Formats: sequence, C-alpha cells, structure tokens
Amino acid sequence: MARETSDTPGRLKQIRQAYIMTKKVDTKIGLIIGGVGLLTFGVFLAIGFLIGHPIYLGILGFIVAFLAAAIVFGRRAERAAFGQMEGQPGAAAAVLNNIKRGWSANPTPVAVTRSQDAVYRAVGRAGIALIGEGNPNRVRPLLAAEKKKMSRVVGDIPVHDIVVGDGEGEVPLKKLQITLMRLPRAISPAQVTETNDRLRALGDLLSKAPIPKGPMPKGARMPKGGGQAR
Repeated sequence: MARETSDTPGRLKQIRQAYIMTKKVDTKIGLIIGGVGLLTFGVFLAIGFLIGHPIYLGILGFIVAFLAAAIVFGRRAERAAFGQMEGQPGAAAAVLNNIKRGWSANPTPVAVTRSQDAVYRAVGRAGIALIGEGNPNRVRPLLAAEKKKMSRVVGDIPVHDIVVGDGEGEVPLKKLQITLMRLPRAISPAQVTETNDRLRALGDLLSKAPIPKGPMPKGARMPKGGGQAR
C-alpha cells in the first residue's frame, strides 16, 4: 500500500510533464480532451434522464468520459512526441526502446557515419530487422552492407531492411513500431534466442563509442572518433 502511494506522485509528475510537452506542439490539447470528456459525460447523463436512471448513467458516463479523455490525450501526446523526435539522430532508437512486445532491440547503432546516419538492429519472430535513419543516399549502402553481413552470420534467418523517413519506399517514424509488429512471423522463439545469442557473440564494435542512444538536439555533432564502423 505504501509503495502504491509513493508511486502515485511519480505517475502524476509524468502525466504533467507529458501534458506540458504536448501543449507546446498541440496548443489546443486542453480544450480537446476537456471537450471529449464533457461531451461523453453529457451523452450518458442525457440517456440516463431519458430512461429514468440519471445517477447510474451519470456515474458510468463519468468513468467512460475519463477513459475517452485519457485515450485522446495519449494519442495526441504520442503524435506530439514523434513530431519533436522526427529528423533527430537517435529517434529510431527511442522508438525501438519503447516497442511493446515481440522484439529485442539494440539501442546502440550497428553502423554509423560521421554525419550521424545510423543503422539499428532488432530481432523478433519475423527475423532480423535493420532500421536505418538519416540521409537515404548514405543509409541504403549501410543497410546493404549490414544485411550482407547478417546473412553470413545467421544463415537463412530473414533479414528485413527499413529506412525511416517520409520519402517513397520509406517508413515514417510514427509508423515504425506498427510496421515491425506487422512483419510476418518466420522463426520460432527458440530461433529468436539462438539468433540473439549468435549476434551477441559477434560483438558490437561500437559499444564503447560515444554514440547517441536516443534523440540528440538538432545541430549537435558526433564526437571525433565516432566514424563509420561495422
């Protein structure tokens, strides 16, 4: 009980921070979630008066209104977060770090250039996914080289390559997670574990390099020595 009480301020602080961040991008967020809540509650209350149960429908309407407002807020907050991350180095890593289930992602790039173009790797039931972010003209050769290397290491395990962006044949950052989740299953859980173990044994040459594991401010530069690897 004490633990739940101590966790509550932390959750409230997170919600408050999320609201402040969202409002910077979505200035009407307060009016929108307030309107959704009031409209939902009003509809239930009106139905309650019509059928002669205003108290029961009012309580139910309050609960449903709160849930509806929370869902709308969550979606708009997520959209605002993606809007702020989009185009920044490490944005793909931030999405991979928060992927819900089914994938084991490495937040450290497996290939990177001095211009902060990067390739990240994730392993799941669909096989291996290589996610590239940055300039497509530089990212595609990185993906091709890494895909060739993966094919030599993992044999017949499928290797998917994805370029994050808004151009033709690219996947927008906000759709990266759902794109990964929709890839068809091709290997068993045992093969996922085996593939992860094999890739860990291969090692990561960039594990000690000063490479971003999340979004970096626009205009930031890679430290010297963080050049292309793998």
